[in-house]
Order: sequence, then structure tokens, then C-alpha cells
Amino acid sequence: MSNPNFIDYVKIFCKSGDGGSGSSHFRREKFVPKGGPDGGDGGKGGNIILKGNKQLWTLLHLKFTKHIVAENGGNGAGSRKHGSNGKDAIIEVPLGTIARFSDDEEKKLEIIKHDEEKILLRGGLGGLGNDHFKSSTNQSPKYSQDGKEGIEEWITLELKVLADVGLVGFPNAGKSTLLSSISKAKPKIGDYPFTTLTPNLGVVPYKDYKSFVVADIPGIIEGASEGKGLGTRFLRHIERNSILLFIIPIDSPIKKEFQLLNNELKKYNKKLLKKKIIIAISKCDLIPKEDIDKINFKSKYPVINISSISNFGLEKLKESIWKEINSK
Repeated sequence: MSNPNFIDYVKIFCKSGDGGSGSSHFRREKFVPKGGPDGGDGGKGGNIILKGNKQLWTLLHLKFTKHIVAENGGNGAGSRKHGSNGKDAIIEVPLGTIARFSDDEEKKLEIIKHDEEKILLRGGLGGLGNDHFKSSTNQSPKYSQDGKEGIEEWITLELKVLADVGLVGFPNAGKSTLLSSISKAKPKIGDYPFTTLTPNLGVVPYKDYKSFVVADIPGIIEGASEGKGLGTRFLRHIERNSILLFIIPIDSPIKKEFQLLNNELKKYNKKLLKKKIIIAISKCDLIPKEDIDKINFKSKYPVINISSISNFGLEKLKESIWKEINSK
């Protein structure tokens, strides 16, 4: 997935439906001149509901939808007729979407499964009809309840891409080239900073018709955790990946670059470093094969030398990723 219309953050105004009013009605029929109260209840207002849709990859469809309003409940009527319930407003979102109240950064709810539905804002309850208020001391109550108003809020929807593997590296580390080599994804590739401006997803085929999903995240720069470059806007996508694949070019100061990447992730969210990590030394086609083994970079994580251009080490990399995906 590479889409210039990739939208992962929108702010929309939502209002759940008002509850319908109860009825103040008395039974009036021939031969029943003094019928008692028979006002029906008002209907419930519609909810605002988030629903997961695995066919969606972006929040683009909500970019220009600024107001979403659920239907109000109907008013009650005589003969104890209940007002109709308001129709729910269902907002379909990609898997991995988080909803927050705009004035509160605390996470409200998240959608991670297809067809999963969660109520974002509940509709107002319908008011009770006067039939509910009759008693031995008041057999003809003339009052009923108004329905409760719905809830209105500005809601922030934020998408965090769901993928098995997230590619982590500085601009021009070779992430997009790797993704295009091991999957059918066609990300934009160039030898200048920030070629990748949106996350790209690729399905990587493995043995026996198995596969896993890799996300190419826009390049990290020093200070990204503080918002520099593309900053935290895309760092959040890494939170959803079960494995982080660090891509470091062989012609760079490997140890220093790894430490810088490590530090930026740590500053943004310490929990990221508790994920499974693999290190791929990319662009190995730039030096003679006999010199590759002379590189003295040791780590507690698996280190694999690769070249996306010549396909060197890519099968070994896929085997390592599959092993980590299935390890406890």
C-alpha cells in the first residue's frame, strides 16, 4: 500500500441522538369518559458507533466529513405507544484506529478486529410517559418526562498501522528498496531524504503459502521523538508492530546509527524496546563480499547482512523474521 491520499489523523464532530419525549395522554374512548393515563415512552436516541473494516487502509473517507449526527428518538403517544428508537450512526474505520476526545488525550477506545463495533457516544434515553406516574394518590398525572439529550463531542481518530514487522531506520537506509524486493509493494524509492512520506504495507510470501505483513515507516531522524522531521506523526505506527527490523546501511557508522535509533525510540516510548528486534545491515552490494565478514558489529539481537539489489541474505532475513513471529 502506497497512497498519496493516506490519512491517519482526522478530527470530527459527533452527536448522538436525543431521546424522545414521553407522552402525557389520557385514554378517551366511547363509554370510557374517564380513562386513565396511557401516555407512551419516548424512544432512545441513536448511538455513534465505530466499526472495524479490514478493507479500509486510511481515514481519507472521513477527511471531509466533519459532522456525524445520529437520529433522535421518536416521541411517545397515546395507548402506551412507544416512540421509535433513533437510528445509530456507524463510522467505519480501518483496523488499528484509536478514538479520543479532543480535549482529553486519554485513550477512549480502539478497533482492531474486522466487524468489531464499539459505542463511541451513547444516545439519550427516552422520557417516560405519564402512565408511569399514576399512583393511589395521583390517578391522573398530567406530566411526563422529556427525553435526555444526546452527547456531542469533537472526536480525534488516529490510525496506527497494523503489521507484523515495522522497518526502522534513517532516511535512505534502504527500507523502501527492501520492501519492494521481498513483497509486491511498490513504494517510491529515491536517494534523497524522506522519499517515503506515508507508511507503506507489503505482504511478504513465505514457505507453504504462509505470509507476513511488513510496514515501511518514514525515516527517523535525530530528534524525531521531539517532533523534528516527520517526528511523532509516524513513530506511533511502530507501536503496532510485533517485530522491529532496524535497517542500517553498511557504509554508515553502524554502532552509532543503531544507538541513535535506539535512543529515539526510547525517548518516544520505552515499551518499544521490549519488542522483538532484528538488525539488518543493508546495501552490502557496496563492498566486496570478503569485506562483509570483517565488519565488527555485535549485538544481543540477530544481525543479518543483506542487499536488496542483489537479493543477498533476503531468504535468511525472512527465515529470521518468521522465527521471531512464531516464538513466544
